[in-house]
Amino acid sequence: MAVQLKVPSLGESITQATVGAWLKREGDAVRADEPLVEVESEKATVAVPAPASGVLSRILKPSGSTVAVGEVIGEVEEGATATAERAPHPGPLPGRDRGEGDEGRLTSTPTSTPSARPPLSPSARRRLAEHGPEAVPAVAPAARPAPPPGARERLVPMSPLRRTVARRLVEAQRTAAILTTFNEADLGRVLELREQHGPAFEKRHGVKLGFMSFFVKAAVEALRAFPAVNAEVRGDEVLYKDHYDVGVAVGGGKGLVVPVVRDADRLSFAEVEKRIAELAAKARDNRITMEDLEGGTFTISNGGVYGSLLSTPILNPPQSGLLGLHKIQKRPVAGPGDAVVVRPMMYLALSYDHRLVDGREAVSFLVRVKECVEAPERLLLDA
Repeated sequence: MAVQLKVPSLGESITQATVGAWLKREGDAVRADEPLVEVESEKATVAVPAPASGVLSRILKPSGSTVAVGEVIGEVEEGATATAERAPHPGPLPGRDRGEGDEGRLTSTPTSTPSARPPLSPSARRRLAEHGPEAVPAVAPAARPAPPPGARERLVPMSPLRRTVARRLVEAQRTAAILTTFNEADLGRVLELREQHGPAFEKRHGVKLGFMSFFVKAAVEALRAFPAVNAEVRGDEVLYKDHYDVGVAVGGGKGLVVPVVRDADRLSFAEVEKRIAELAAKARDNRITMEDLEGGTFTISNGGVYGSLLSTPILNPPQSGLLGLHKIQKRPVAGPGDAVVVRPMMYLALSYDHRLVDGREAVSFLVRVKECVEAPERLLLDA
């Protein structure tokens, strides 16, 4: 019996998506709930699982197709078995993200070569890479002439996710009065605690004691003290939130995403680290769901993992605050008795919506974060 594979619900207000990489070919054996294809919406990329065990009998929508939520994109023959061994799936084309859409179009004016065999179209090249020679017709339909040798520019359509990121960044700067204030923190004590207790922590909890749990906990302390940073503007009113759902920016297979660590105030250090590790793994594997991304009240972004020394982060609307972390760098600073000492320092940045948060509150918020990470024992005791 053929079981339909449909585009799942991708979140409120999302009606369309783009088919990404097919992870199986027609005729391949599949198991129930095994990922079959990636579907990219304007907010995230999700892997669609097999609805039943059997054989992927039909692929109705190839990679790059625009589809509607609920549309049938393939069929699984339930209970069937593969008739022959298949070569390993060749995967996406080299040098490209899976599900990126059409190949780049060269912007130079092409010239035709009547005597040469017409090149394959982008969709035909995808079918060849993903399903083998049998999926490509003998004559490629409506193939574009080969581009001239030496062309050095490509025009590539934005993915739905990138279009949404671009729109939201512009919207944030147009609708909010964004300012950024800076401070710096000595990370020496955090480093010492991680060195002293890290092995025992990992052995006990099965996860490493990272830096982010310290900053999540410090941010919660500061948000409690300055609730406007955890609030949002709703027209002529202010929505104050007495829950602390902290978005943590992580790099995913399709770019930066901001999944949410919910009720961070109620979690232990180990629970925060486990949740961040789970979300980061889902982002890398393109398994992030809309539930993972929605509802954050505050965001932490760590550009330091990429080497950033200082930045001015853009808010994640409708949130009113974003804490930017940066590279830990040893620098000479004034120590006891004005002695010059070298310490592991990090610049901190708080971007905030000045419509709601005053400068005094923003500066005081960042000072509280600094105090918490410079004396992290209190955070550990309170947790």
